[in-house]
Amino acid sequence: MDSSIEARAARVEAIVFDVDGVLTRGDLPYGADGEIKVFDVHDGHGFVLARQAGLKIALLSGRASPALRRRAEDLKVDALREGALRKGEALRELCGVLRVKLDEVCYVGDDLIDLPPLREAGFPVAVANAVREVRECAVWVTTRSGGDGAAREVIELILKAKGRWDAIVKHYAEGG
Repeated sequence: MDSSIEARAARVEAIVFDVDGVLTRGDLPYGADGEIKVFDVHDGHGFVLARQAGLKIALLSGRASPALRRRAEDLKVDALREGALRKGEALRELCGVLRVKLDEVCYVGDDLIDLPPLREAGFPVAVANAVREVRECAVWVTTRSGGDGAAREVIELILKAKGRWDAIVKHYAEGG
């Protein structure tokens, strides 16, 4: 791992994820009862691992939906902001809620609306299938696409940089 990326990842105390295109593939299927979202189970378990390691997690979405609120509740995120079209401002607000500094935040995004928080976060990350401008703004780009394990990849990178990954693996290997 690049030492500058590792150093930035090691400082992270909170991860803020965009939702559509990051935690989902970006599809927006509609059913009779409204919007349906599909989330990756490995990403979800990554949230469990992040919480176990003491990281704070927030979701920041330009859209609002019951499916997102349910997933946020299932994941036990520390904060959720929906319908946030001014994501730079929303990220600064989340820092206050989470009690972290901007340079302690990893922001993960995929589209143009994510540029302001990516420019402000201490560790800006783009998913592999992000638009070019977002990938260029990021310090690190995942190998996985949004909705296909990218969030888990980010969480593992941060936990490894913080020296917490081996203890987590050992805990599970011993039946914990």
